[in-house]
Amino acid sequence: MKNIFILSLLLFSFPGFSQQIPLNKYGLPVVNSITLYKEIVQADPSQALVHVTDFAMDVRYATKDNFTKTVLYPFPAVYLRRPAYEALLNLKEYLEPLGLGIKIFDGYRPYRVTEKMWEIVPDDRYAADPKKGSGHNRGVAVDLTLIYLKTGQELPMPTPYDDFTEKAHFEYQDLDEEIKENRLLLRTLMEAHGFMAIETEWWHFYLKEPQKYPLMDIGFEELK
Repeated sequence: MKNIFILSLLLFSFPGFSQQIPLNKYGLPVVNSITLYKEIVQADPSQALVHVTDFAMDVRYATKDNFTKTVLYPFPAVYLRRPAYEALLNLKEYLEPLGLGIKIFDGYRPYRVTEKMWEIVPDDRYAADPKKGSGHNRGVAVDLTLIYLKTGQELPMPTPYDDFTEKAHFEYQDLDEEIKENRLLLRTLMEAHGFMAIETEWWHFYLKEPQKYPLMDIGFEELK
């Protein structure tokens, strides 16, 4: 216990940043102050979290209409690290002539929210273990789907968002061909624009090399 306590008092130097990030109770470096975040951004502008406003959005974690049945965000908002945001802008530009667009469900997620989610769903197929942190906590993971621009309607996908069943897995095949094609289209497009998929959630993608961006536990109120 003594060693753990001492470790929690140490500071961790994040690659590419000359300052230091404090370790949390699990020994993870987590940016937990807006002052430190601003210093990191000043040293490396690509670390900035962009307030995303130019996509369709359905931020259910700002309501009780989510798997936790509680309000997790103080207001509906999506933030993404600048490289992730710019990659989605490029994808948006590609999709528009096809009559398609993007609807975002979630982006940056404060670390404290990941802890609350783990209390409800302690299953790392569908929720991030706080001992490891999440790409959402780094601001480089995004939950999204495709929509028809003309109507705003979502393309048919295997499940609704945050459906924690095998039907949401990429390998699940007992689906209509149209749905499988839509699922593959989304993954192909995201991978072509620098994102990686996870196998258990068709809607979840994260930017390559997520470790370049530190975990963060700064609330939306401070970012605003």
